[in-house]
Amino acid sequence: MAVTDNTRGIIFMAVAMATFTVNDSFMKAATQILPLSQAIVIRGGLTIVALLVLARVMGVRTLRVAKVDRKLLGWRTVAELGATLTFLLALMNMPLANLSAILQSLPLAVTLGAVIALREPVGWRRMTAIGVGLAGVLLIVRPGTEGFNVWSVLALISVAFVVVRDLTTRQFSKGLPSVTIAIYTSVSVTLMGLAGLFIQDWIPVPPRALAMLAAAAAMLIMGYLFIVMAMRVGDVAIVAPFRYSALIWAILIGWLAFGEIPKALTFVGAAIVVGTGLYTYLREHQVQRKIAATAASMTGTATPDR
Repeated sequence: MAVTDNTRGIIFMAVAMATFTVNDSFMKAATQILPLSQAIVIRGGLTIVALLVLARVMGVRTLRVAKVDRKLLGWRTVAELGATLTFLLALMNMPLANLSAILQSLPLAVTLGAVIALREPVGWRRMTAIGVGLAGVLLIVRPGTEGFNVWSVLALISVAFVVVRDLTTRQFSKGLPSVTIAIYTSVSVTLMGLAGLFIQDWIPVPPRALAMLAAAAAMLIMGYLFIVMAMRVGDVAIVAPFRYSALIWAILIGWLAFGEIPKALTFVGAAIVVGTGLYTYLREHQVQRKIAATAASMTGTATPDR
């Protein structure tokens, strides 16, 4: 059975969510030792060096971006900075459960953005599945009832920035290497961290913190590359819901690393999330089979079972 673009996109998205979650865990631990801006700069420096080496190994000899992609890269960089800044400000000033609940609206927001901006077709069944998946997410995070405030608004703005980032990523030309996009992203975030050092002091870096940041950088590199690849193959409506898998990774890491045992509702929500994600994939596969069968009947060619 041939691996389709949508299958690759789903796998790339799942790997990206896993590595980003591990990165967040290391960053959370490191920022208990170092100021946030300093942690961003150190992780960013390590990430940039590693990405440049990776680009060399992959045969990417120049970071020059074609004229057709420059405007898109500019918008993506602005969106990346906006998403990072608003996310960190919200994270520092509101309950994590509330922030997580808001951020898990990303798949639905990206799908709606794709429908509006890219005119990608999305049937009511897949839209319903995404809505059910969001309900599963709410069961997992069980947000508090204190309502929205300015930090919640910042979290929603962060979601909007990520939608812009992901939709611009999808429009890059095929000739622009994913590692090049990742390098520009890492440089921009690192520069933002340097700007933060004007208001935060630099302190000595313990070996433990440096090791955490090195691990975070490695995970971040994988996350950058796989999220870019995920959004450049397959349909956004199929790939985007698998962002929910980040919650599954968070449950596993919380249990294995911190001894946090999820409540029953968390497992119910996780099952709903996984189920709706699989449904969107199976539904798309069914639609593609019907399209292939229709094309085959029109040409008189038999369609083999797969």
